[in-house]
Amino acid sequence: MSAAGTRAEAAAFLGVERSATGKRWASRVEDDRLALALAQRHGLPELLARVLAARKVSLEDAPKFLEPTLRGYMPDPSVLRDMDAAAERVAKAIQGGESVAVFGDYDVDGATSSALLVRYFRAVGASLRFYIPDRIREGYGPNAPALLRLKKEGVRLVITVDCGTMAHKALGQAKEAGLNIVVLDHHQAEHALPPTSALVNPNRLDDESGLGQLAAVGVTFLFIVALNRVLRDAGWFEGREAPDLMQWLDLVALGTVCDVVPLTGLNRAFVAQGLKIMARRQNAGLVALSDVARLEGLPNTYHAGFLLGPRVNAGGRVGRADFGTRLLSTEDAQEAMQLAQELDSYNKERQVIEAEVLEDALGMVEARLSRERRNTLPPLLVAAGEGWHPGVIGIVASRLKDHWNRPSFVIAIDKQGEGKGSGRSVPGVDMGRAVTAALEEGLLVNGGGHAMAAGLTVKASKIEALEHFLSEYMLRDVSAAEEEKRLSIDGALVPKAATRETLEMIERAGPFGPGNAEPRFALPRLRLIRSRIVGQNHVSCILSGEDGGTLKAIAFRSAEKPLGQALLDGHRGLYHVAGRLKADDWQGRRSVQLHIDDLSAV
Repeated sequence: MSAAGTRAEAAAFLGVERSATGKRWASRVEDDRLALALAQRHGLPELLARVLAARKVSLEDAPKFLEPTLRGYMPDPSVLRDMDAAAERVAKAIQGGESVAVFGDYDVDGATSSALLVRYFRAVGASLRFYIPDRIREGYGPNAPALLRLKKEGVRLVITVDCGTMAHKALGQAKEAGLNIVVLDHHQAEHALPPTSALVNPNRLDDESGLGQLAAVGVTFLFIVALNRVLRDAGWFEGREAPDLMQWLDLVALGTVCDVVPLTGLNRAFVAQGLKIMARRQNAGLVALSDVARLEGLPNTYHAGFLLGPRVNAGGRVGRADFGTRLLSTEDAQEAMQLAQELDSYNKERQVIEAEVLEDALGMVEARLSRERRNTLPPLLVAAGEGWHPGVIGIVASRLKDHWNRPSFVIAIDKQGEGKGSGRSVPGVDMGRAVTAALEEGLLVNGGGHAMAAGLTVKASKIEALEHFLSEYMLRDVSAAEEEKRLSIDGALVPKAATRETLEMIERAGPFGPGNAEPRFALPRLRLIRSRIVGQNHVSCILSGEDGGTLKAIAFRSAEKPLGQALLDGHRGLYHVAGRLKADDWQGRRSVQLHIDDLSAV
């Protein structure tokens, strides 16, 4: 077998029907001729050509895909419904010296969107105050008391970011009070929209831009492009320097990655170019946060999603909602370090709270499944508890989703009998659409989201009815996703081919994330040299191939699962192993490690 195996060479094990995780292995590449043509026309290594073919990259688009630039993917912002009206209204406010505020959500997408606007206003010689609602006291989205307080303090225009599309009541009261509102959002919308000066959202039902995959920070970036154009045409930059908008792509990359939107098209360009800007260490807040998080090497999507993002989020989870925006918008290195250290401390506090709620939620779901004597899992998992901290329910929902591979909602019920819920979905099941349907059905106080995540407010007395409605609504999509329970394989490797050079070649197809899955490879007929439990239920091992090569590998959170048990007990046979190559720079050595996703006995 060659170092990077072909589909024919891998055929014997790509058809694995019974594996440790119960999945069927299948090639992600549907057209082998496309892979061959990509390799021949563009001089690509076969393995990289297969990765591109698996993502259905055409012969013409391959160069653009391998070098995702804004020039290649950036649309005219005016294609978004209401974008021109939004830019004109905010430009008028800047030119007229009006008092303007941004009202942002408390998560990373909201914080990056808010900070992006603060930095833009500062760069064009205008001031912008920001208001981030308290997650516990005020909940998600615009609320009338906060908006009316801003109006009383002299604010004439409020720009909402990452929220507002469903805030009919609050924005209606704001309008009655004479406050102008511009909404920049990306969450699912209903047919009826709240009263605003402009509502920019690619997921409006009447928006034909085709940009529904954008995070709010992506919408906000397109907005400042449009706003910059209006100000330039109005002569605002005569005598002052126009800002370089590209300098803020680090914020766009962070918000895009952390909101778990598809890394395709424009989003992928935002992240690819934004990570390059992040590496220049120009944003004082991101520099401080990177140092506190001990980020080593060039920043990548893992760093953004698992080191930086949780710390930005931590303030909002424990009652310091504005800390993320303050950190990302400050120019003061000393203030940035102080905020970063506090956020790091809050993140540790969040981890303790999360562990407690997760234990309760797991136990609750397991007990219910046992009590109901289910042979199959329900289409939706719901865990609700009194006194749970609402700041961690989204993370816990994600853990439940990962554990059972089912859409999951976790609901924290307060003393007044109202529940704050956060949900995470699986590919192929649109949770945002389901929550919007539940809202229209009258089951929710409030709610919204997008395909992979959603939030809601529900009366405790209606949780059971809500669960029944959402389960019925999602059943068909969940069943279809279950039937497609497969492990997609991009190609075949032998251990000697699992090198740093191979990894760097594969990474040309990145950045990876939802919509552009990290390539997974099958390694045939391996022996387990040794294996052991490390950390919190991880299984570390050494694999040996028939080519004489060896490879370090690890299966995370698997020790108590069939995958981990197979690795710990399987020292007498041969196995096909599937996983993803990762850089391993421990103690300064530049090598690779395989993150194991599955294995099957030969």
